[in-house]
Amino acid sequence: MGRIRRWAPRAVGIVVTVACLIGATRLLWPQPGLDEQPGSTARQLAFLRDALDEGSDTAAQQLFPEGYVFSNVLYGLAWVQAAHTDPGLRADALRESRWALARVESDEGRAIFSPRLQPAYGVFWAGWTNWLRGAILTLDRSDTAAVQQFSTHSTELAQAFAAADTPFLQAYRGQAWPVDSTVAMASLRLHDKLFGARYTAVTDRWLEQAETRLDPATGLLPHQVSPTDGSMLTGARATSQTVILRFLPEIDPAFATSQYTRYRDQFLAYPGGFGPVVREYPKGVDGSGDVDSGPLVAGISLSATVVAVGAARMNGDRALAAAIGAEGELIGLPVDLPWSKRYAFGLLPIGDAFVVWSSTARPLTEPPTTLGRELRWWWRLPWLSVLILIAIAPWVWTLRRVGLARATDPASSPPSPALVSGEGGGRAAS
Repeated sequence: MGRIRRWAPRAVGIVVTVACLIGATRLLWPQPGLDEQPGSTARQLAFLRDALDEGSDTAAQQLFPEGYVFSNVLYGLAWVQAAHTDPGLRADALRESRWALARVESDEGRAIFSPRLQPAYGVFWAGWTNWLRGAILTLDRSDTAAVQQFSTHSTELAQAFAAADTPFLQAYRGQAWPVDSTVAMASLRLHDKLFGARYTAVTDRWLEQAETRLDPATGLLPHQVSPTDGSMLTGARATSQTVILRFLPEIDPAFATSQYTRYRDQFLAYPGGFGPVVREYPKGVDGSGDVDSGPLVAGISLSATVVAVGAARMNGDRALAAAIGAEGELIGLPVDLPWSKRYAFGLLPIGDAFVVWSSTARPLTEPPTTLGRELRWWWRLPWLSVLILIAIAPWVWTLRRVGLARATDPASSPPSPALVSGEGGGRAAS
């Protein structure tokens, strides 16, 4: 038992030090460029498929109203995006994305949305579903039935926007969020990219109307608006901005660049020197978290920070996408196995869906842009400093224990001068 007590602190120290070394390696490891994706993408998608087969989408629905749709639509979109970067994944991507689309279009996928809205089931369900339909067609347009379905639903969306007095349609009865209409409008732009200009007038009108309804405090699209005239109810928040800026480059790159620049200036933060991370509310504004943002830590939304990787990639901001990606590898508690990869030990698969959708983001309608913005050159130093302190802490404690033990152990004390000189007996006395 004494030996175990002596070696246990050393074993703990070795484990802690190795963990910190791994963390530092993950933080410093080069992240994929804007035209690349993580090498673990296929393993992330394998984990998500297993989770979906076990009902993770139904479980996510218990957490927030769009949990079922997001779980499936992001899975399907991530496969399409991955196949555009790696054509060898095309066959798997078509199979899996079509499977995901069928789940989104199922009775369970539409259960909480109203068929009496325009478009049917509301702009959230209609927009995300139509974007997935179009994304699949970017890989294969040979299915005439799928092409017709995309055309039919695109027409329904365009007619709903044309008939409305507001650019922001309802997702639920009496409730409207600009982010949902942004996704829907991107699907119309994608239709025009694939099958010729048909909805140009609708998208141009939408842009003109949207630009007259910006949040006056930030100059960004608002978070929530009146369903009747599109006037602002809640100012810009990162939870919706990161998704808006993921899709806005697909609609109008110039408008997207101006919006992204404002967003970066007002939402990017370094709390306590750590970061970069994304605030849920603009600088100088405090607020509480909700079902969309999740709990806020020092005003930071972890969910918005994750999705910001996709927004950064779509707006050509390689520096920010790489930095947040590296932080995710450090603090996201990844479990990387030969057959799967998951974050936060896989406890919340919907989070993994947002991660892989964001980390594979790439434009489908417009050429990628490049934003020449950099970060603080020393942003890694606070993280590395903490890792170093954690790595050496167990050894300081262990060395102190060893020192105390030796100081109190008679066997480890040096012989007295009297014994060394022979005073008081021994051979000298004889």
